[in-house]
Amino acid sequence: MMREITGKHVLIGMVGTFGIIIGVNVFMAVQAVKTFPGLETANSYGVSQTFNRDKEAQEALRWTVEAVDDQENLYVYIRDDAGRPVEVAEIGGTLGRATTVAQDQQPEFRFDGEAYVAQTGVLDEGNWNYRMTATALDGTAFTQRIVIHVKR
Repeated sequence: MMREITGKHVLIGMVGTFGIIIGVNVFMAVQAVKTFPGLETANSYGVSQTFNRDKEAQEALRWTVEAVDDQENLYVYIRDDAGRPVEVAEIGGTLGRATTVAQDQQPEFRFDGEAYVAQTGVLDEGNWNYRMTATALDGTAFTQRIVIHVKR
């Protein structure tokens, strides 16, 4: 025997369906805002005014940069156009996930003659970004985002 579908049943179904959809969307929006600040630079207008000049100066260094994780340390290799290791005046930056700041860390590097090495501890599996900042010996600023794929 079939029960009759009334307006009350349809209303409950509609409210339940849209309630779930809206609830999931609110949850996802809160998680997105809570885990990623969305701020790349405090003053984008100021950065844009010197972007081309900074880019040309950085490209003139002719550096290639590679970052490797060995489960305890981060190795950053900076090489000139002849493949020789480059020593810099200063190196820093942030190592973290692309979508959250919860695991961000600021590694402290030492130069071992071939690479800059920083103790990071064991990184979780997945994609990491090292947002490198360095200063060449001549004072030229160098920035680069390096993607690191951690596999265990």
